[in-house]
Amino acid sequence: MPKSQVRVLSRRNSVLAGLVAVVIAAGGVWYVLYGGGVAAKPDSRPQAPPVPVTVAMAARQDVPLLLEGIGTVQPLNIVTIRSRVDGELQKVMFTEGQEVKAGDPLAQIDPRPFQAALDQAVAKKAQDEAQLANAQRDLERYEALARKDFSSRQQSDTQKSQVAQFQAMVQADQASIDNARVQLDYAAIRSPINGRTGFRLVDQGNIVHAGDAAGIVVVTQTHPVSVVFTLPESEVHDVAETMARGALTVSVSSRDNGKHLADGVLKLIDNQIDETTGTIRLKAEFANTDDKLWPGEFVTARLLLRTDEKALTVPSNAVQRGANGLYVYVVKPDNTAELRPVQAARLEQALAVISSGVEEGERVVVSGHLKIQPGASVTAKMAEPGGKVARGPAT
Repeated sequence: MPKSQVRVLSRRNSVLAGLVAVVIAAGGVWYVLYGGGVAAKPDSRPQAPPVPVTVAMAARQDVPLLLEGIGTVQPLNIVTIRSRVDGELQKVMFTEGQEVKAGDPLAQIDPRPFQAALDQAVAKKAQDEAQLANAQRDLERYEALARKDFSSRQQSDTQKSQVAQFQAMVQADQASIDNARVQLDYAAIRSPINGRTGFRLVDQGNIVHAGDAAGIVVVTQTHPVSVVFTLPESEVHDVAETMARGALTVSVSSRDNGKHLADGVLKLIDNQIDETTGTIRLKAEFANTDDKLWPGEFVTARLLLRTDEKALTVPSNAVQRGANGLYVYVVKPDNTAELRPVQAARLEQALAVISSGVEEGERVVVSGHLKIQPGASVTAKMAEPGGKVARGPAT
């Protein structure tokens, strides 16, 4: 072989040897860094710290089923006191806001014209009674003479007619007297009901008329009072069936639910559904002895339909809604979070009644859902009654 060809082959072999050495070296570096060799460095990335969450126990308790609606307080009776006769308002005999009884005097209209009319009617009756007595005596004489044929039968009959006319006049006089007494009684205005007076609508000294629309004062009966509220039409049948088995209790609170006001009894379900709103009206009655309910006040009414005994419950804020339905995060004994699908029989404002997915005594997350993932390590603190967090970890 010529020397020139030998030199070319030698160079090619040197290049191939260099390439093989480079490949072997690269493989060794890869094995050390990524292949788990003895020179591999341990993972120095820091582990995520446990996520702080608030938890509550799934527990069994009696849960009332309450139907809630907005209502208004209505007095049992409300009366606008008006004068039934015309005259001067001489006296106002009540204080605004005063509690009055049925029959208590409220105002006095000048009685003198009505007393005069009564006296005149009494005098007219006395006059007609005197004429009647004289006519009756004449009738007796005519009848005695007619029996002896000393007078005609016609005179006797005429006298009988005269007596009948005077008798009718006396009866008419008695009706006039009764009417005059009624008018005189109307001059003394009295309360027809027990209740509380409102603002005085006319002052003493004014002339009042029977046709005045405003009246003198409004009296409202607030012991007891009623609350009229509405519920969805879908609840009508359940309420009616339960009411047929016994009385249903209704509690009312202020419109913002900030203060409980009174407890009463359901008295009436309206006889028709409002087609416009799809609701039914109900009326409850309250003793209101402490005057906590005022006519016209807006309140929140809660009708107790039934009580579910020993139902499994969790706080309502523990139940979350996802793409696949409802779920909760359960904190397992090793303090890791587990996403658990659940079925809720009822979702109330404060509690959720769980039918499946959680067992009694398990810890469920009520605060901190957005910070955890399934399997994440957590630090749990138990929520106190009312939503406060207890000190120390929840074990």
